[in-house]
Amino acid sequence: MNYRPLGNTGLKVSELSLGSWTTYGGSVDEADAVRIIRRAFDLGVNLFDTADVYVRGGAETVLGRALRELPREQVVVATKVMGRVWDGPLGAGLSRKHIFDAIEQSLRRLGVDYVDVYQTHAPDKSTPIEETLEALEDLVRMGKVRYLGFSNLVSEPALARRAVAYQKARGWTRFVSSQPRYNLLMRNVEKQHMAFCRRNGIGLIVYSPLAQGVLTNKYAGGAVPAGSRATTAFAKFLTSEQALTPANVAAAGRFAAWVARRGLPGAAPVAIAWVLSRPQVASAILGASRLEQLEANLAALDLELTPEDWREAEAAVAGRAAAGPPRSKRVRAGAGRRR
Repeated sequence: MNYRPLGNTGLKVSELSLGSWTTYGGSVDEADAVRIIRRAFDLGVNLFDTADVYVRGGAETVLGRALRELPREQVVVATKVMGRVWDGPLGAGLSRKHIFDAIEQSLRRLGVDYVDVYQTHAPDKSTPIEETLEALEDLVRMGKVRYLGFSNLVSEPALARRAVAYQKARGWTRFVSSQPRYNLLMRNVEKQHMAFCRRNGIGLIVYSPLAQGVLTNKYAGGAVPAGSRATTAFAKFLTSEQALTPANVAAAGRFAAWVARRGLPGAAPVAIAWVLSRPQVASAILGASRLEQLEANLAALDLELTPEDWREAEAAVAGRAAAGPPRSKRVRAGAGRRR
């Protein structure tokens, strides 16, 4: 496993991290989830991402149980605040009241004294950004949070600029991470946000590198494989986030064909490796519902393709690929398999 600095900090995070969006506390049995989390740690993963809103705290609870057997000083725990986690007018948002109450509940569920990276999950238009930033700064000074990040601000560039400028002007703890959706099918982060993050020393912890599994090509021809997200209560996210569209299914098919022609180990690890080839990316979040799925996706760490290879892969996704001799190579054989 390789480790990269998170933004302009000394915090080293694993290139691949483990998420828990719809899995732990949700579609995956708790005992299986704990085994997967601990296996990920054994394989070198040190960044574990979750959120209080995932299964209304269920994901944090399961992650906390898995962390009990792991050395706290070797683990980076990242969670988020904003979504609805209890009923009533105070059960969501980025007000000082909600942030302070939410961090206490997250710490209790996770079974930790502090969170390494605390992220705003999404903008809260009902709360002044200044109130949110002051509350986050206070949590850092109280020792309950070590680093600050934000998620899903790609479509709010003005708000992101305003927040960073406010922190700078007051000498407060700065945001060091951004968590956007980023993959071969969804690249809007490249338009403005990536350059903004680079200028401000913010690293990317990207989610959905496989577009919720679409880039594995398992939905080819309209298939709905048993056990896939499309068969669960979370299938709605495939539609709401526009991942499982006819255009994306077709693009995934072209990408899988390109991978096969090159003799590469599968669409999933190659798609993940493409994300990791971006210099602003600190870590890519994997989802895993089975041990073998986790281990197969870690094959991304063994891949190194040339810039020309990546241009061909992008062209294949876009439907304008030209056939050519394979130039890809496997490197660092066995990397990422042991701590």
